[in-house]
Amino acid sequence: MKRFIKKIYFICLAFILIYGTAVKAQPPTAMEKQVKAVFLFNFTQFTEWPANAFSSPEAPLVIGILGDDPFGKYIDEVIAGEKANNHPLVVKRYSSEEDIKNCHVLFINISESNKQKQVLSGLKNEGILTISDQSTFLKQGGMIRFFTKDNKIQFQINPDAVKSDNLIISSKLLRLASIYKSDKK
Repeated sequence: MKRFIKKIYFICLAFILIYGTAVKAQPPTAMEKQVKAVFLFNFTQFTEWPANAFSSPEAPLVIGILGDDPFGKYIDEVIAGEKANNHPLVVKRYSSEEDIKNCHVLFINISESNKQKQVLSGLKNEGILTISDQSTFLKQGGMIRFFTKDNKIQFQINPDAVKSDNLIISSKLLRLASIYKSDKK
C-alpha cells in the first residue's frame, strides 16, 4: 500500500513538472523543494552513465549535494526504495569538493561564482551530472540549471557539457528542457 501511495505521489508530481507549478522564486517553499527533489530523481531515470561509472552492477547511484542542502527531508523521501537502471539510489551531502567520491548526480549549492567555477573545473571528465540553480552555472560548464519563469520551475540543459563528460540524456528529458547554447564555436 505504501508503494502504491508513493507511485501516486510521483505521478502527481510528474504532472506538476510537465505542466508547471505556481511557486514563488524567493524564499524556497516546501513545494519548490519537493518539485526540485523530484526533478533530481527524474534526472536519474533519464540519464545514462558510462559503464565504468559504477564499481559493480549493484553499486548505488549517488545523488550528492555540495553546500547547503536546499531539499531537506524531501530528497530522502523521494528516493527511498527507488532505483535507476537497477542501481539503488542514495543521497550524500558534501561540505567540500574534496569529499566527493563515487558521485553520479551533484547538486551544487554554492553562491560564490569563482568557487562554483573551480568546483566545475575539478569535476570535468568525472562523469558526474552537475545541477544548480545559479544563473552563471551553465556558462561555467554546468549541465542542468533550475530557473523560475512565470512562477513555474523549469530547467535548462547544456548538452555540450553533458556530452563532454560522456553522459547521455534521454530525448524525452531534452524535450522538456530549455537548451543552453554556448557562445563558443
